[in-house]
Amino acid sequence: MYLLTSVFLILMVMISVGFFTLLERSVLSYIQLRKGPNKVGYLGILQPFSDGIKLFVKEQSWPMNSNFLIYYICPIFLLLQSLFIWVLFPYFLNVINFNFGLLFFLCCSTLSVYGLIISGWSSNSMYSILGALRSVSQAISYEVSLSIILLSYFFLVESFNFLDMFYIQNDFWFCFIFFPLFLCWLSCCLAESNRTPFDFSEGESELVSGFNVEYGGGGFALLFISEYSSIIFISMFSVLIFLGGDYLSLIFSLSIILLCFWFIWVRSTFPRYRYDKLMYLSWKCYLPLSLNGLILFIFIKLLVYYHFFL
Repeated sequence: MYLLTSVFLILMVMISVGFFTLLERSVLSYIQLRKGPNKVGYLGILQPFSDGIKLFVKEQSWPMNSNFLIYYICPIFLLLQSLFIWVLFPYFLNVINFNFGLLFFLCCSTLSVYGLIISGWSSNSMYSILGALRSVSQAISYEVSLSIILLSYFFLVESFNFLDMFYIQNDFWFCFIFFPLFLCWLSCCLAESNRTPFDFSEGESELVSGFNVEYGGGGFALLFISEYSSIIFISMFSVLIFLGGDYLSLIFSLSIILLCFWFIWVRSTFPRYRYDKLMYLSWKCYLPLSLNGLILFIFIKLLVYYHFFL
């Protein structure tokens, strides 16, 4: 039964990725006043399936001097990593209840760094290596602030279990507690998922397509699916942590869709940041703010304990 539940979850995530790409291309075409898949067929519903078939039936090619085995394994590894983290989704039936769900999330999310650096290195191309190095340094920099922000809110709950977030946020959402920290979280999510304006691993102006420049066909499709499934998971994770609500309700699903739309909206609105500005933003702005938030929450908990024991 658990295997059936996991297969159903993976199937739904893959379908969601396909239609998320359709949503992104349609929204971009409307915002930027240009033609998109919404002009093909009935609302472009068949477009994700045709794109998937086109990518997976294309002829597979590889660089002559690449490390062949690792070159082919890396996209599969990144896909498995992005799908494996979905076991944190709280099912109503056959729920896998992690008492240390936060630690599991941090461990799994950091594994993507290995896939990025090895896929860039295995291609044996200068542009892919540069893209991988930029992406890894960006991911490591923003994971520090992201982890501290998460620790701050889980420290308030006094639990690492995600389900406890639901029980506590019935009357009040955590996004309103120290609201600037929530804005930092949203910005860190953009940087972690390599989305505009922080898509430096795929800077078209200087690196063509970054770490995956040598991938085409099925390999590129797997990297594409892993990136977009991570975006959907981060949206679900943000709603779970900061916006509360019942995960069986329609409002929870609509909140996830709204946050996915926010990712697209940012991409269509803001230009790409400069790389030194990105690092400055991480180490000089977000890190001090997240540390101050953690200290503030610790101080609040100490005050509560002090009055309670008095």
